[in-house]
Amino acid sequence: QVQLVESGGGSVQAGGSLRLSCVASGLTASQTVTMGWFRQAPGKEHEGVAALDSDGSTKYADSVKGRFTISQDSAKNTLYLIMNSLKPEDTAMYYCAAVTGYVTAVQALDIMTIAPHALSARGQGTLVTVSS
Repeated sequence: QVQLVESGGGSVQAGGSLRLSCVASGLTASQTVTMGWFRQAPGKEHEGVAALDSDGSTKYADSVKGRFTISQDSAKNTLYLIMNSLKPEDTAMYYCAAVTGYVTAVQALDIMTIAPHALSARGQGTLVTVSS
């Protein structure tokens, strides 16, 4: 069973930066998986933020494009989300997510936004608060 543990959230001022980390366990070497991040702000729906598929392709939500970067360190089984130029509207709980099987980054972003119940695994979340 895939388990995901996030860290790195915190409080920053607008314009600041944060790096979120997600350590994955329970994945086998032969398993194909697409990883990503989604967020949920109070009173709002899930929003897929970024995804990275097994081919190395990435997809970002328009709201974060150019500011956020998703990457991974396979040796450490760790997924990252580097967030620059943070805005107050980025305030949310951020979750790491995994979809096993061959799923493109585009598809994974849609799953995180529209059908989070279809995710293979999700973490407990890490809170990001951006003040103006």
